[in-house]
Amino acid sequence: MTASVSSSPFPVDSATRWLRQGGLMAIIVLYTLYSALPFVWVAAMSLRTTLEISASHFAWPATFHWEKFRIAWVDSNFAQYFWNSTLVVGAAVAIVTLFGAAAAHCLARYNFRGNRLVYFILFSSIVFPPQIILISLFQVLVEYKLYNTRLGLILVYVGLQLPLTVYLLESFFARIPQDLFDAAKMDGYGDFEIFWRIVLPVGMPAIATTIILNFIQLWNEFLFAVVLVNEPALRTLPIGIRAYMGDYFQDIGMIATGMMIAVIPVVIVYAFFSEKLIQGMTAGAVK
Repeated sequence: MTASVSSSPFPVDSATRWLRQGGLMAIIVLYTLYSALPFVWVAAMSLRTTLEISASHFAWPATFHWEKFRIAWVDSNFAQYFWNSTLVVGAAVAIVTLFGAAAAHCLARYNFRGNRLVYFILFSSIVFPPQIILISLFQVLVEYKLYNTRLGLILVYVGLQLPLTVYLLESFFARIPQDLFDAAKMDGYGDFEIFWRIVLPVGMPAIATTIILNFIQLWNEFLFAVVLVNEPALRTLPIGIRAYMGDYFQDIGMIATGMMIAVIPVVIVYAFFSEKLIQGMTAGAVK
């Protein structure tokens, strides 16, 4: 008597692998929906009026009010706010990147007295919330005639982001092989040429990561900008969006429109440089 053997269309290993991949894909899809739906909701509200949003919070726009972007850009002076944010954040990120990379290179490569003390002070400044220095910064900027100026806000942003930039780059620069520096010195390179021709090109994945992180952080920064800038002509985008928030009425539709104008540059930067961000985050994981 011969026992019957049941056959399965998929081997056991293949079925298990398929279930694992399917479960992982389901988690990714759910997380993507969880992250993207709020953005889609704000995008839909940006094309609706406040009355339409009040009547139905989650409805799709019956009429696409594209003129709201023109109203925000022209009539509400968002063009000036956008330029202010671009100028302040661009200058701050450029200064932070240059000085942060130079400081990180010195801390990672040169064993001078107080090296670890400087590193510890920079690291300690990351631990404490930056809000505790807000009053002191206000007094310093007023004393040196930097209150209500773009330069003052740029310097504050540089001071806020420099410690984290140095901390991230120092750990990466410390992994650069010493042989590269020895070969450069044999070719007659000086310290500045080594930094400019060796450190910066090799460390570009980590530098690109800090550029993206600093840009996103400063582009959305609100607290220091609202305290240290009071002149309407110098407002950045987050402060400009607050103009639609009154004591008794909030124009939710225009707030959503302003948020979409503010978020578009962040989406563009991340879309073009996300690969560099991933490379920088995983740099040094594989020797």
